[in-house]
Amino acid sequence: MNPHDIGVAMFAGVAVLLLARVPVGVAMLLAGGAGYAAITGWWPLLNTLKTLTFSRFSSYTLSVIPLFLLMGEFATKGGMNAALFRAARAWFGHWRGGLAVATIGGCAAFGAICGSSLATAATMSQVAGPEMRKAGYSPALATGTLAAGGTLGILIPPSVILVIYAIYTEQSIGNLFVAAAIPGLLATVGYMLVVNLHARLAPGSAPAAPRLPWAERVAMSREIWPAACVFLLVVIGIYAGWFSPTEGAAVGAAAVGLLAATVGGMRLRGIGESLLATAETTALMFLILLGAELFSAALALSRLPASLSGWVVSLGLAPLAVLAIILTIYLVLGCAMESLAMVLLTLPVFLPVMLALDFGLSQTQLLVWFGILVLVAVEVGMISPPFGLNLFVINAMAKDVPITETWRGVLGFCASDVVRLALLVAFPALSLWLPGLS
Repeated sequence: MNPHDIGVAMFAGVAVLLLARVPVGVAMLLAGGAGYAAITGWWPLLNTLKTLTFSRFSSYTLSVIPLFLLMGEFATKGGMNAALFRAARAWFGHWRGGLAVATIGGCAAFGAICGSSLATAATMSQVAGPEMRKAGYSPALATGTLAAGGTLGILIPPSVILVIYAIYTEQSIGNLFVAAAIPGLLATVGYMLVVNLHARLAPGSAPAAPRLPWAERVAMSREIWPAACVFLLVVIGIYAGWFSPTEGAAVGAAAVGLLAATVGGMRLRGIGESLLATAETTALMFLILLGAELFSAALALSRLPASLSGWVVSLGLAPLAVLAIILTIYLVLGCAMESLAMVLLTLPVFLPVMLALDFGLSQTQLLVWFGILVLVAVEVGMISPPFGLNLFVINAMAKDVPITETWRGVLGFCASDVVRLALLVAFPALSLWLPGLS
């Protein structure tokens, strides 16, 4: 079997292992190891595993991941999700569909601290879900809003997937965070418009809540200013060069932990649970990262990515047509795969293809733009019926709502995401303008 065929067999092997419910990190590790050994032999594989593991995990940059995860855990234990939702409800709850709009706003704000889509969806569903149902919202709109709002966790900086992408492509973490700001704002506004349109077309599905007095609105807003200050300090500090991404993550984790303990009522047990949850999630991510590194190394030896990029260029397709195909693949894969694993599995193949095409951008601009597009495409896949992962998370939290209702409720948000993705493709400046100001 020639190396090219081995590369194809590796992808087939990963697919079979995933269907057999093997964890994705283990699946990539096994398929990548088998492919590497088939091309070079077992001894080179063992030597590579020895050096690859050390060189990857001794990287100082990777320490940013557990720190951002810890910041999210502290925010959850400190009840910041509830405070953010209360503040958003105070300002928007009296609108028709206002509680759903407040949920979107709360998800965006919590995503700025959490950095995880599934965590944002799960924690906000515990806070906002019962409130919307109690106010008479339709099950479809309530669960659809929660599923869509949860995706803001991986787009609003700081995003763990953006950190991984930056490390993998050797790009600035700060530039990617800033590049995601406008797309994240567009996502938030687009989701709010979807809720507003739904409330106008079906008024009975989204009743208005009582209007709160101005004093109460201001009082609830005071609860969230410390978390907002932490977010601004971390993102602006990293971008302005006040501290490195790792130092910024450490500052953010320490500040949120202090707020959770002094204001949010987190106790020693909560600190221990946060540390344990962070360690478990970090270990899972690092296993996926190791599997992806070995898989990528074996693919490089097989020359499959280079052959694929050469073949795509020889087709003579317009660069935007190739990009549309790649993003469609991400939309499909996002329905069935965990986002980080999917990104790491496909980047070794898609990056050479993108770099071989001429979009009129520098390599740095292209990698930043492509990273944001991939993130948005993954986000859409996570709420696309019938297999989007966020849909199952919300369905598990709202057991009394049939999943078909959630599918129906999320369709408008999917349409908003597709429009936003098209805008980002047509106008790269939406992603590149802010990083270009530095």
